[in-house]
Amino acid sequence: MRQRREFHPCSDAPACRVTKNLRMTRTVPPDRPATTATATAVLPADRGIRRRLRHWTAEPAYAWLTGAALTLFAVVELAVVPGSAITAFGVLVCTASLALRATRPAVGFLTVGAALLSFATDGNMAYATIAGSLIGCYTLGRHRVQHPAVLVLAGSLAALAVNLVHIDRWARDGSPGLPALQGTDRFSLGLYAETLVLTVMVLGAVSTGDAVRAREETRHTRAAAQSRLLAMERRQAAEAERAAIARELHDMIAHSVSVIAVRAESATYTTPDLSPPARDAFQEIAGTARASMAELRRLLGVLRTGDGAATAPLTAPQPSLAGLDDLLDQHRAVGGAAELRVTGERAPLPASWELSAYRIVQEALTNARRHAPGAHTVVELHYRPGLLTVRATDDGPGPDPSGGSGRPGHGLVGMAERAALLGGGLTTGRSPAGGFLVEAELPW
Repeated sequence: MRQRREFHPCSDAPACRVTKNLRMTRTVPPDRPATTATATAVLPADRGIRRRLRHWTAEPAYAWLTGAALTLFAVVELAVVPGSAITAFGVLVCTASLALRATRPAVGFLTVGAALLSFATDGNMAYATIAGSLIGCYTLGRHRVQHPAVLVLAGSLAALAVNLVHIDRWARDGSPGLPALQGTDRFSLGLYAETLVLTVMVLGAVSTGDAVRAREETRHTRAAAQSRLLAMERRQAAEAERAAIARELHDMIAHSVSVIAVRAESATYTTPDLSPPARDAFQEIAGTARASMAELRRLLGVLRTGDGAATAPLTAPQPSLAGLDDLLDQHRAVGGAAELRVTGERAPLPASWELSAYRIVQEALTNARRHAPGAHTVVELHYRPGLLTVRATDDGPGPDPSGGSGRPGHGLVGMAERAALLGGGLTTGRSPAGGFLVEAELPW
């Protein structure tokens, strides 16, 4: 039996080798030394931890937990180092608003604004405010609420405004360690160090968030591209396998069936003194062989989708229950007796149901000719709302009373698979009259 060869982009290139682990398949250049067993074992575990952390941080509860924890820390800090009411309000709003950053990223503007308000009111910035404002800036950049340049520019202007408020307070109230400010001293560059520090903080947090966002987008884009590549490779492999099956069917079956058709057809002309019944039998054999060739040609056209053969015109439509009369006539022509009984209101069925029911009856008649030649076969179609019952019974000897020891033939297995594919079931065995029973229920 021919073994299938699995496709891999480097299967025919000796200049690369493939190493596999539980998560991914990598192509390693030949000049790169193989990693040790320890490194190979540590790498998936490390990536597994990072993947779990990434999933945990993506959960909605993560924002609420971190916001609540930072708010609790802010309350403790305000209790240790009390400030004005405006400062406390700004710190609590800054930290509490972080709980909504996962569902409403624009809340980062409120977080940063509350932090700057607290810092403008009180000259000292609390640790909770520093952490909250950095997380707020990171959130704005991570979710691309605005372009990073716009965010940094807005943060710089806000920092300058806070710095000007502090400069004005120093000019009015004075500040420990600073001399009294005069009119021209307000433009000294040293007084604007706050603006520089706050701008750097905003720039770092926004840039980090935007970098993480870009990395995630790149990762998703790469994963989508890999999925498309794998789907294309699977499709190509399936088409190649279908083409191989079509070639095998053509080589093994088509030639034999065509020989049967030709020999049966020529026998009616080359055999002298052939009786009319024998001549009709040979013609029936030739007709059945030609019909089998037509169905085989149709099957090969479906299988050769990837070879462009699917564009070939089909010589005949798929069989349906409307062709049962012709099928029973063929059964009678080879010596069998059959009749068709239809009960219920006949309704049009989908093509798959029509084809499956036809094939089940065809296989049942074939089994009757093989195991009970000359037996009378009754084919019944019972239509009910949402259910079609196909029953074929004969008055032959029926199944082996001992139960037999062999496995069921391919015909019975094929009928069961057809019924299961449509959500139904198949029942086979001894009929009440003593013959063989084939009953399929096909819901629709």
